Amino acid sequence: MPRFLIRWGITAGAVAVAAWIVPGIAVAEPHRVWAVVLVALVLGLVNAFIRPVISALSCGLIVLTLGLFALIINGLMLWLASWITVNWIGLDFRVDGFWNALLGALIISVVSVIVSIFVGGKKRKKK
Repeated sequence: MPRFLIRWGITAGAVAVAAWIVPGIAVAEPHRVWAVVLVALVLGLVNAFIRPVISALSCGLIVLTLGLFALIINGLMLWLASWITVNWIGLDFRVDGFWNALLGALIISVVSVIVSIFVGGKKRKKK
């Protein structure tokens, strides 16, 4: 369970960095921290359940583009997470347009990898 919380925190931080850098990604002011935390949770759920199906369906396109189509899938998942948080949860986390979603997904991926390197620590071997 703590590993899940660490990943959730890393994703929330990465979403906050993306919202800070990309002008087309906005978080509502009154509940900014909670919005980022819930977007990170929704993004994690979208990536856990919907992304594998989309990746499997577009496997040929991912291979054909040498993996670059996976970045487009990441952008679409961020855009979907934004739509879910706005329309189903009622929080104001807006991603305006596909290109902002693509840039935001790229920033979230890079920040998550960099922070995971420093926070990850040593992995224990199972006996």
